[in-house]
Amino acid sequence: MGLGGLALAGAGDVVLAVGGLLFQRSTLASALRLSVPIAFAALGGIFAEKAGVINIGLEGLLIVSAFGGVYATYLTGSVWIGLFGGVLASTLLALLFAIVCIEFRADQIIAGLAIWLIALGLAPFASQIVFGSKNSATVATVPGLRQLVANSGVPFVATAGGDALDALASIPFFGALFDASPMVYLMFVAVAGSWWTLNRTSFGRWVRASGENPRALDTAGINVSRVRYAAVLLSGVLAGLGGAALSLSLGQFVGNGPTMVNGKGFIAIVTYLLGNYNPIGALLSTLLFAGLDALQLTLQGQDVLSIPRPLVRTIPYVSVVVVLALFGRTRLPEAAGDHYESGEE
Repeated sequence: MGLGGLALAGAGDVVLAVGGLLFQRSTLASALRLSVPIAFAALGGIFAEKAGVINIGLEGLLIVSAFGGVYATYLTGSVWIGLFGGVLASTLLALLFAIVCIEFRADQIIAGLAIWLIALGLAPFASQIVFGSKNSATVATVPGLRQLVANSGVPFVATAGGDALDALASIPFFGALFDASPMVYLMFVAVAGSWWTLNRTSFGRWVRASGENPRALDTAGINVSRVRYAAVLLSGVLAGLGGAALSLSLGQFVGNGPTMVNGKGFIAIVTYLLGNYNPIGALLSTLLFAGLDALQLTLQGQDVLSIPRPLVRTIPYVSVVVVLALFGRTRLPEAAGDHYESGEE
């Protein structure tokens, strides 16, 4: 066999090895876990931008909610109150962003960057004050579905439900869907609910009109500013769920460097742009990135590719950029980034 044949055989072995890793149950489980904060932030960005407010401060909302979730859990001992605390922290910061952009007509891009920088400095500082370190103490984590069933307090549900989940979780690859965090299921519900809200409700029509033709919405008697406030606050709620789920899946807030969020808010912007502001498309884009991210984490632990690890880490980012460049056909809302006050000509 010539050198060309040997090279092809070697490349084929690598493809088979990588393909095998891609379809492992652990890879899907990791992809689902990694998708949660990105998908929730992407949904929040869709609502804000569909309403005409460009919210590139999603990274900041994720950071502040990640700390808020851990801090509330630390104070109360309840992970569910912790989730609420993360959502509250993110929503308050989103309200500040909305006031600055809608009431005072600040440049939305600059205001979004300011929100990110505020959170990037505030959350680690607050952690330093409360916990004595940029990295928080360890708190309770969101229980898995199997644990919730076992602790249901109903004997039949705890035994029969647990056995059923164990059987389903043993299915190759897709079994990871039945052994996921409740936040993964909430993510799917949020995607379906967001699509329904945007396409089948009056509020969704108002949001879309606010971003496409706010004057027409105003003429119809709907206050454009109120719709935009509601959309931005909703983006804070959704991003808050993502940030709190991220930190409470680990039971700790990590504030070193770019914090544990580490660019997920900016990736969320890419995913909803790639999905063309469609919640389902944003979820598929998120799963693409998260799957590649999970794959590169696995590849780093196994010497399958004979390339440096720093290059392996770039696989999901380079792949998403390539897909966006080749297949991205995003159409921005006509009035995105434009200021409008109800009643103006």
